[in-house]
This record gives sequence, C-alpha cells and structure tokens, in this order.
Amino acid sequence: MIEIKNLTKKFGNTTILDDISLEVKKGEILGFLGPNGAGKSTTMKIITSFWTPTSGSVLIDGVNITQDTLVSRAKIGYLPETVPLYEDMRVYEYLKFIAEVRGIAKDKIRERIKEVVSDCGLSKVIRKPIEELSKGYRQRVGLAQAIMHKPDILILDEPTTGLDPNQITEIRDLIKKIGKEKTVIFSTHILGEVSATCDRVVIINNGKIVGEGNPNELAQKIGSKELIYVKIKGPKAEVETALRDLENVEKVESKDRESENIFGYEIEPKAGVDLREALSQTVMNKNWSILEFSKKSMSLEDVFRELTK
Repeated sequence: MIEIKNLTKKFGNTTILDDISLEVKKGEILGFLGPNGAGKSTTMKIITSFWTPTSGSVLIDGVNITQDTLVSRAKIGYLPETVPLYEDMRVYEYLKFIAEVRGIAKDKIRERIKEVVSDCGLSKVIRKPIEELSKGYRQRVGLAQAIMHKPDILILDEPTTGLDPNQITEIRDLIKKIGKEKTVIFSTHILGEVSATCDRVVIINNGKIVGEGNPNELAQKIGSKELIYVKIKGPKAEVETALRDLENVEKVESKDRESENIFGYEIEPKAGVDLREALSQTVMNKNWSILEFSKKSMSLEDVFRELTK
C-alpha cells in the first residue's frame, strides 16, 4: 500500500532523512517511533505531499506522489500533530466544510457526516462550537476530518499528545476501530500505546531506520536477555556483593527501595543461564529473605532506549 524507497530529505546542509526505505502493507497499523528530531514528522509530511523529498520516492498504492499528487492525496487522510480546526465553527459546520472541500456529492454529505459522527463518537458535541471542546473531542474532530472522504490510508502524527489517560484510551480504541478497514501509520512518544495499538513498529533515529518488527522481534535483534527481578530483605551492600559474585551474572542493578533493609534488584544473567536456583541458595545461606521474584523480558521502552541512545 505504501512503498518508501531510498527517501532523503535535506534542508541546506542538514540531512533530516537519510536514505530510508520502508513498506507498509494494506490493513496494517504501523507504529512509527523515534526521539524528537528523528525524522518522523518529516516522513509523514512527505508521504502526504506537504513536502517534496530531496531524493528517493514514495508510492501510494502504486502511484508516485510526486508524479500524480492529486491521485495519491485522495487516498490519504492526515491528522497532523497540530489539529487543523476552525475554532469559530460548530462541529457540524466544520465537517460539512471538509466534506465539500473533499468533493463529496452534495446529496451524500449529510449521510457521510452522520457516519463519521457515529464512528468518531461526536454525536454529543455535533452542534457545539469547536472552541468549547475538550482536547479529546478536538482530536476526535481531527480524526473525523481525516476519514471524511473514506481514504485507504490514515497518517496520524502524535494523535494522543496532551491527552489525559482516559482520553488516550478513547483515541486508541478509535484508532484500532478505524484501523480494521484502513492502513494506518501512527507516530507517538507513548510506547505503551504502540504495544496496545500497532501490528508492527519502526524506530527511526537521526534520519535512519534503526529497528523494525514487533517488540519481541526487536528485542531479539539487539540480543536482549531475559532479566530477573528480585526483592531481598538484607543489608544492601552485602546483598549486592553476593549477587555480583554469583557465577554467570553479567550485571546487577538496584531498582527500588522499600525500606532501609529491603531493596529490589534487576539481574542480567549470561545468555541461556537460569540463575534462579543459585540465587535462591545464596539468599538462604545468608539468612536473608526473598520477598519478590520474577522473570522479565526486555520491554519496548528498553528496546527504544537501546536503539536510540
């Protein structure tokens, strides 16, 4: 559905995107991650034809965006980070205006607005001025304008920025609902949203793609190990020394403190080694107590930090 080939974008001597290639399949929700300034928004603006690339190409359903811009734009719905709303208009007026701009037949506009209002949960505010809406409802209106013309592709740039946890959940569920019928590229800094919403993740840093796949695949690519978390009651300095002296331990990190003599530790064993028995035996021999014990795999946040540091 979307093919990005050797895409480069420069502003003067500054390279924002550096020869990236990427494919997004039909019906896929792709999470696009990266630190500030990595090139996420630049990529989205090129896909949507707001900016032209310095070199490389973008194909939308086989159509080159620079050769047939109007055809490619008709296939895309775009929600930029700053939602394009006219605050002095009421929600219905704004959606009607968008429908007209998008070339929807006059006798179909009322019906299409009704469908979009239902899909985006706007029925309670349809007659309200946009300036009176909460941030969450403004994002809903932004999504409504993006899907008004029934595009095959949705490009969503930081759609949950500035929302409270309840609003984030509402927008996430809405994106998942819309994503059942469309191809979606969804950028965010909230890594939990990617895990909950996206089929696949692409991580970009300094204009280059540094990771691609689902969270487990990304963890495997960077050689991540399974970690052990243990909370031990005992003298901190002695406990840490004993844990580091265990055979096959790569790293010990103090994670949290419950009281003066109770600390949590994250232990990284050597690849393929099960430390649980040796660890338990050491603690018992020292007459300390294990209060918590669990195994954990590298999270998407850990992967993100590793790939973008």
